[in-house]
Amino acid sequence: MQMTLQDIAAKLGAGLAGDPRAVIRDIRPIGEAGEGDLTFVADRKHAKLLAATKATAILVSPGTEAPGKNLIICDDPYAAFGKAMSLFYPVDHGDAGIHPGAVVEDGALVSPEAVIYPRCFIGRGARVDPGAVLYPGVFIGRNATIGERAVLYPNVCVYASCVIGKRVILHAGVVVGADGFGFAAPGISNIKIPQVGIVQIDDDVEIGANSTVDRATLGKTWIQRNVKIDNLVQVAHNVVIGENTAIAAQVGISGSTTIGRSVLIGGQAGIVGHITIGDNARIGAGASIHKDVPAGMVGGGTPFLPYREWMKVELTKTKLPQMRAQLSELQKQLDSLKQSLLKTGEK
Repeated sequence: MQMTLQDIAAKLGAGLAGDPRAVIRDIRPIGEAGEGDLTFVADRKHAKLLAATKATAILVSPGTEAPGKNLIICDDPYAAFGKAMSLFYPVDHGDAGIHPGAVVEDGALVSPEAVIYPRCFIGRGARVDPGAVLYPGVFIGRNATIGERAVLYPNVCVYASCVIGKRVILHAGVVVGADGFGFAAPGISNIKIPQVGIVQIDDDVEIGANSTVDRATLGKTWIQRNVKIDNLVQVAHNVVIGENTAIAAQVGISGSTTIGRSVLIGGQAGIVGHITIGDNARIGAGASIHKDVPAGMVGGGTPFLPYREWMKVELTKTKLPQMRAQLSELQKQLDSLKQSLLKTGEK
């Protein structure tokens, strides 16, 4: 595939400085790019490489100067790089139609414009909308809904009555709608509480491989628009995750917790149930959260602390060996002083 800089800039909604007729054939990192390649500079570290790069054109932020270079000027070069990648490397999901090796129960509504691979199962009353893609091994339970242009990669399971929105991407092994972890008298009789709610996943959500989203006890577990979830994340029953939130790998979110909009959660964070994390909060990797986090707070640690307190604790940890040695020396001096006082008292 090849495109002129003028065409690329138009599709990206970006400005252009240089030869609009220059042809781009590929996209490469700035240190490897050559003739016919497009690259990008998203930070000061890579800006130093501008003069040396042999790329035909560079995606840059406003105000960047590079005499003699073709520049595509955009507010966010990295985001523009992502859009350009989509132009040059479109995903081909295959031709529309239901493969004979798929199983579709009577009463399921599957658009002829959907792509249904072999070994898919679609239950009675389920609906699969136009442009949706179901790879081999996908299970769609009865009365579930799969929105337009959603992509479900191999071995995704969507249990009964769950709702998947438009343009949702569920990577291999994702499970949506398994029973929430609800038991009375836990650790004693473990009486199962029926989980009769659903999972609702809104438009433009992406969930990484082998992540799980449990169905609600009552009502719904709700992942709102444009949330991005990494691999191996557990979302428990009745959790609500607000729009544009991003969650890194191996995070565990306990039941009935509400996470606000545009929250960032680092990998391996653990969050207890029935708490609220406010909009725009920033949670460090490995944090353990046991109570509400106010909107906009930045922090981390175990237990979770605001950023400055967290940094003080982490800095103190590095000094523990020295502090231990000092404490040991002080203990020796105290013991020696006690012995001296005892001897003085005896006299």
